[in-house]
Amino acid sequence: MTPLTPHVSSARFWAFRLLPGQEIFSQLRRFMENHQIQAGWIAGCTGSLTDVALRYAGREETTRLTGKFEIISLNGTIELAAEHLHLSIADPDGAMLGGHMMPGCTVRTTLEIVVGELTALAFTRAPCPFSGYDELVIAPR
Repeated sequence: MTPLTPHVSSARFWAFRLLPGQEIFSQLRRFMENHQIQAGWIAGCTGSLTDVALRYAGREETTRLTGKFEIISLNGTIELAAEHLHLSIADPDGAMLGGHMMPGCTVRTTLEIVVGELTALAFTRAPCPFSGYDELVIAPR
């Protein structure tokens, strides 16, 4: 199948909350493993962070920030072995930053998150000759 071939699946949703000091990537990874979710996405997210790790577009290095940040959006796909997440945050003055979310983001007050699961599909990553990165591969279960 080509990248433009549509895949159909029903879905179910999971909702949970992370606590102050918890690192998001490790908690998402634990959640995915505990529930054996093979094709997920971030359906909704509200909360705040003290530590932020972002990779900006076209850069290889991770930028790390510490302070008080509100999450404006968190979206992307997640599976058992990998994820592709983008994060937008606002600082106390309302200035916004965003990019590819990297490990090292920690919850400040709360993180309310809803994860959707496509129950008939499985996500994996494979090298893409067009982008040069490991990209999403969608397959039926």
